[in-house]
Amino acid sequence: MLSMQAGLSKWSVVISTALFVVVLVTLGILTTNVITTMRHSADIRDDERASRAAQSAIRSLKERVSMTLLDNAGSSDAYQVSQTGEFSRWAIEKWRGTSGASSIYDGAIITTRSGATAMASYKGSVFDPSTRFGKVLETQSSAALNHDGKPLVEFVKTWDGVDILASTMIHPDGGKTVMTPYAVLSLFRHVRDSDLGLLAEQYQLEGLRLYEEAPRHMLVVALRGASGVPVAYLGWNRLRPGSRVYQEVRNQVLAGAVILVAFLVVVVIAGGAESRKMARLARVARYEASHDGLSGLLNRNGLLTELNGAIANADDVTLHLLDLDGFKAVNDTWGHQIGDILIQRVAEAIRECHPQIVSAARLGGDEFALVQRTLNSSTDLGARVLSLFERPFEIEGRTVEVGVSIGSARSSDVTDPFELLRRADMALYRAKHEGKGKAVDYQPELDRDREATAVLEGELKQAVADGGISVAYQPLVASGTGKLNGAEALARWHRPTGAISPEIFIPMAERCGLIDQLGMSILRQSVRAAADWPELGLSVNVSPVQICNPSFAPRVASLLDEEDFEPARLTLEITEGVLMSNPTHARRAIDELKKIGVRFSLDDFGCGYASIGALRQFGFDSMKIDRSLVWAADDGRGREVLKATIALAIALSIPVTAEGIENEGQANFLREAGCDQLQGYMVGRPMSAEDLSRFRTGGNGFRPSSSAA
Repeated sequence: MLSMQAGLSKWSVVISTALFVVVLVTLGILTTNVITTMRHSADIRDDERASRAAQSAIRSLKERVSMTLLDNAGSSDAYQVSQTGEFSRWAIEKWRGTSGASSIYDGAIITTRSGATAMASYKGSVFDPSTRFGKVLETQSSAALNHDGKPLVEFVKTWDGVDILASTMIHPDGGKTVMTPYAVLSLFRHVRDSDLGLLAEQYQLEGLRLYEEAPRHMLVVALRGASGVPVAYLGWNRLRPGSRVYQEVRNQVLAGAVILVAFLVVVVIAGGAESRKMARLARVARYEASHDGLSGLLNRNGLLTELNGAIANADDVTLHLLDLDGFKAVNDTWGHQIGDILIQRVAEAIRECHPQIVSAARLGGDEFALVQRTLNSSTDLGARVLSLFERPFEIEGRTVEVGVSIGSARSSDVTDPFELLRRADMALYRAKHEGKGKAVDYQPELDRDREATAVLEGELKQAVADGGISVAYQPLVASGTGKLNGAEALARWHRPTGAISPEIFIPMAERCGLIDQLGMSILRQSVRAAADWPELGLSVNVSPVQICNPSFAPRVASLLDEEDFEPARLTLEITEGVLMSNPTHARRAIDELKKIGVRFSLDDFGCGYASIGALRQFGFDSMKIDRSLVWAADDGRGREVLKATIALAIALSIPVTAEGIENEGQANFLREAGCDQLQGYMVGRPMSAEDLSRFRTGGNGFRPSSSAA
């Protein structure tokens, strides 16, 4: 009986031990498999990231030389000289020295249409390009002559390593069409270790180096020549973040195994808890890497991953970019806490607003994105989103109103998520440009419009530099007597193909940074013309961008002094918008110029948000009623609004000018209401300085009707 009990105890121990070993081995295998899988997955994901980064690094190398090439090849002087026998000497003077001083390229080569080398300079010294590039230069130069001015950029194997060789035909600047190309400019840069070092730091490519053969046990990307054959390889070390993390926690894992052997139950419980904790942390990390913390939506990285997957799977999706209109005013008025709550409310509303939405993202600030799986050619998603913002948001007892503009693009012919994002962004820009609160779909015309706008901006820059912007003058007359009191200077741009409206080229000048130069040119022209009209005042419009420039007031004062023009004759007209957006800058400029006698008029009063307080605070000498109020006076309610506006100015002792006068009835009504000056087509259309001089001396001014008098 005892032996049987002992045997049973023995087998119990054996069985328990066997079960212990089986459980231990099983847990060890499972744990090892989980850790290995996580480590391998992290390593693979980082390798994929590094490969994409390397491709971006290669494009960056090429684009630096390509952009410099376009800047140098686009030269009307070079194009003209390339047709003469002096081209070789001229090219040596222009590019030989720069090849030794430039930090972007090491050498420059000029190849004529016949294939002859007109100039070849390497680090400031003459050299034979055939010894460095062989037939590659000849082939690439010949191809560049028929490439419509687009640069050809290739990697070339040389005796001392690898060069980036970029070639394009020399053409006139300004986007002019080249009928017959005469020469090709080639710039080349040797791929240096320093270049690779910068790229390694910028793109997180550890140990990035150039290799003649593809190295083993490294991540590699080929640098291919014009024929598609690799001329060299970029290789870099795998970061293996998963393996590194594993090395850091290996001792803890071993300690856990020892504890598991000694205290199986405790270790199993602790191991399970730790495993769940690690899984939770991994989920949190993955979530935070691809999601926005405030809204809970995808962030930019998450959106790009989503789009990349959809494009790779050939899914037809539509990307909608949303930009809130008026969000900055919410932050300024109610504070960022209310702004954050508004972002959360908007996120909740848009992600569930349509059944075809597969994901939503916040790209930063007040910009959102929606990815829609397109099931048919028509959709009401844009209208659905716009309708969400028709009603205000109620936040902590506050009524918060914002609008939204939408730009959309489909992936049907797109292979790159960045291109899809660019197209949607262009559509969004058009939606905001058209007045906000709109939904615009991408069309190829948007690209053509952008190119046309770039051409027009170039022409505007040249016109401003050459004095091609002229000035027209519209008379200002006293309402009571019809006497000519002054004139308003108006910018005019006449191109060979027709005139461009100021409503187009003035905002364009503001965007291009030309408005200061243009504004001072208009002021100087008008001041010089007004010198012949000593009894007349001169009104000149000022852009909000100008008046916010700290140097504006000193430059105006200096110009008036140079032209010996009486400051009291000059009235600068500014719009209401600058008073709302940049009151401090506007007040500083107004105060400085009023000290020397310059007058200021509030332009377009009645179409914005300027208040009585603004009129008093900024000390305007006069105000101009917007033409929309004048034209609205045809009905009884409009007349009362116009009367009240003029009465307000009279109460503040501020002279009033009304613009947009087109008939005698309007003029008589405004005079009876107390308006001081009139301006409009009935008084006189915009005219040249010579015509205004004849208008001034010929008695062609407006005459009030006798009945009105």
